[in-house]
Amino acid sequence: MHVEHRHLARLMLGASGLGRRAESPGDEAVARATARALVASGRPIDTSNAYASGRSEQLLGRALRELPAAEAADAAARIVTKVDADPQTGRLDRERVLRSADESLSRLGVDRIPLLHLHDPYSITFDEACARGGAIDALVELRDSGVAGAIGIAAGPVPLVARYADIGVFDAVLVHNRWTLVDRSARALFERASLQGMTVFNAAPFGGGLLARGAASGSTYAYRPATEELRRWVARVEALSARHGVTLAAVALQFSLRAPFIHSTIVGASSVRRITTLDDLADAVVPDELWSELAAMPSAPTWIDDDQEERR
Repeated sequence: MHVEHRHLARLMLGASGLGRRAESPGDEAVARATARALVASGRPIDTSNAYASGRSEQLLGRALRELPAAEAADAAARIVTKVDADPQTGRLDRERVLRSADESLSRLGVDRIPLLHLHDPYSITFDEACARGGAIDALVELRDSGVAGAIGIAAGPVPLVARYADIGVFDAVLVHNRWTLVDRSARALFERASLQGMTVFNAAPFGGGLLARGAASGSTYAYRPATEELRRWVARVEALSARHGVTLAAVALQFSLRAPFIHSTIVGASSVRRITTLDDLADAVVPDELWSELAAMPSAPTWIDDDQEERR
């Protein structure tokens, strides 16, 4: 099986933050406007059963229902989602995978998902996932029945994703925060997966905000507070970017877009403004000299422990 061509756009919009805030009617209005902008963008959209406790899918489904039938069908065919463990028990067996998929179909108002990922399988062991009648068998069942057009593995820790990718069942891999200006640890996995014919999705090229907003922003990197040492390194890349007349955000995004082993880069789009500014970042002219100078810089300090991440 192969991931459908409409999901191979170089930029994919991530909906992990959609619906996360629900503190006031104003937040709800912003979330609905963002969902409408996402489905109207013409770009593929990445969401999950667990994002905002299901609100991300609910908002996207509502936005689809507001469109004329033909437009809704086209937009729905661009939405990728993920099966997740039971939020109360952590259960992620065959029954839970099938139920998670049903929940997503219901929220989105569709009867088919073009690409369905196994998401963050941290609550079970690899052997449990691979066991007969386990999570992977359920995903294959969904693909064989046509409910899922293709299946993928999506998580952060590179060693974990590599184990799943290497069994030869999945059509796609998705890793976040491991191919950025700061952390390039996913390269070998991405190269191998691409050579094996899998579709490679790189998520979070801004590291969760630091590489979009800059060293002085106080933003986190990979869901953790950035150390002073890391902020100093990012400030050096900011200065390099400014000398060449481009922004740090443009360089960070294009670092992923220019990698030959990445088919699609997923960028979180939690506002209408973010959606409308991505094209400018993607189309900014980054001189070859900048890439050469960047390659000559010492590696960035990083402290992500993939073994610890897998256990969290």
